[in-house]
Amino acid sequence: MINLEALYAKGLDMAIVYAPKLLLAIITLVVGLWIIKVIGKGVRKGMQKGEVDVTLRRFMVSLITIGLKIMLFITVISMVGVQMTSFIAILGAAGLAVGFALQGSLGNFAGGVLILGFRPYKVGDFIDAQGYAGSVHSIQIFNTILKTPDNKTIIIPNGPLSNGSITNYSTEPQRRVDFTFGIGYSDDIDKARKVIDGLIANDERILKDPAPQVVISELADSSVNFVVRVWAEAANYWGIYFDMHENVKKTFDKEGITIPFPQRDVHLYKHDA
Repeated sequence: MINLEALYAKGLDMAIVYAPKLLLAIITLVVGLWIIKVIGKGVRKGMQKGEVDVTLRRFMVSLITIGLKIMLFITVISMVGVQMTSFIAILGAAGLAVGFALQGSLGNFAGGVLILGFRPYKVGDFIDAQGYAGSVHSIQIFNTILKTPDNKTIIIPNGPLSNGSITNYSTEPQRRVDFTFGIGYSDDIDKARKVIDGLIANDERILKDPAPQVVISELADSSVNFVVRVWAEAANYWGIYFDMHENVKKTFDKEGITIPFPQRDVHLYKHDA
């Protein structure tokens, strides 16, 4: 037969023992959640002042708050009297297994954090990396999305990007445009230089400082080669590059200046049977 008085006494003893612990655990939980919220806001404001990328900002705030909440949960459970040693061991083993399984993804995640933190490039920049060139469409935690000039989408994992070489064509506001023009050995070098100088002077997109450079670079097999170097705003690079080639060809033709091209003489020999 159930002894109600014994059960009541035992329950009263447990209430006396565990009630303060439970109350303290609840208070700790409430206060802890409030402190974590304050910390999250502080981290978010600090990253905003540091002009950290919004993607990294959101991710880091989420990561910090989740980590703190896990620690708070373990602390509260321990305060109630639950033994957490085995639980923590199982959690650690599971984390290790997941880490091995997601080794590549974790590498890309670490690369994304580095890229978003150090910002070797930003959205809108034109870069050349991992054998691909294009404008940065978005920077995600695991991947960087590029858009090529012919509107293809390229997804590059952040791990290799963070460890490899990157050419960023958009870092500086000005770029140098290089050309090579060849003329025949019988053509007048000074006349050709004057023509090129005139085309440079008539193009308002070409900067006067640094000064343009027009020099003889090589006495090649069939041509005398000019190297032409001019500076322009980065946005005008390709316009100048294409227009200068066309204008030089048209003006050389008009001025009677030849542009040599490879030629081959074929000799036919007839042998009598």
